[in-house]
Amino acid sequence: MEKELRVARRAAALASERILELYATFEAIAAPPASISTRADSDAQDIILRLLSEAFPDDAFAAEEATASRDALRRAGPRLWIVDPIDGTRGFAQKNGEFSVMIALAVDGEAVVGVVREPALGRETWAVKGRGCWREDGTACRVTTEATPEAATLVQSRSRPGAAPSPAARALSPRRIDETHSAGVKLARVARGEADVYVNDYTGFSDWDIAAGHVLVTEAGGKVCGVRGEVIRYGGEGNVQRHGLLASSAALHATALERLRGAS
Repeated sequence: MEKELRVARRAAALASERILELYATFEAIAAPPASISTRADSDAQDIILRLLSEAFPDDAFAAEEATASRDALRRAGPRLWIVDPIDGTRGFAQKNGEFSVMIALAVDGEAVVGVVREPALGRETWAVKGRGCWREDGTACRVTTEATPEAATLVQSRSRPGAAPSPAARALSPRRIDETHSAGVKLARVARGEADVYVNDYTGFSDWDIAAGHVLVTEAGGKVCGVRGEVIRYGGEGNVQRHGLLASSAALHATALERLRGAS
């Protein structure tokens, strides 16, 4: 997978350059809708799909933005590239830096290559199955060894001011809760040992929301599954995930899973 990783990282870097060009002049939106899409999303996706499809013309592609370049490509196959050009577009729109470029390759439904790049922060985390997880300075990433939910840091999506604690927060009672818009950023933080656990309890989201980060966490020594222990696979009908997501340190995983099951 050396070529796959090299091309994916190059695509993420070039897409990030274009994103930052547009980010510099973008007028911040205080409360953007969850469905917001910008020119940066489509431009970045076109760059990524062009590089990947030129390098791997026989592969299939799943990507978030409905663009002509996406629709011209094969949509299903044993090798599936999964692309989110800007994960956390609300963070881009608010200009708070909370967004990422996510590129993954799934082979026969299993995510085996993942790149998560955070353009505004100059961070990049990448992994290949069996080769570990790495960060921008060339050092290896490892999940934490925290085993107690009450001592853990939970990273989750941003909540509305005054909102009740999330289901994950109620189930785990973590010591600390960090919030950010991007799932890619959340999963990278778990892989890098900056947070202990991330829970997504949505009943419907997409492959591109989690595939790249999934590889990071598992290759950093963590565990990833649905919120009731389901195996996460990619490339299903509509590229939809319906089992939620639990990503955590290996030491914390069994206890977190038990509590989430009990709370459901």
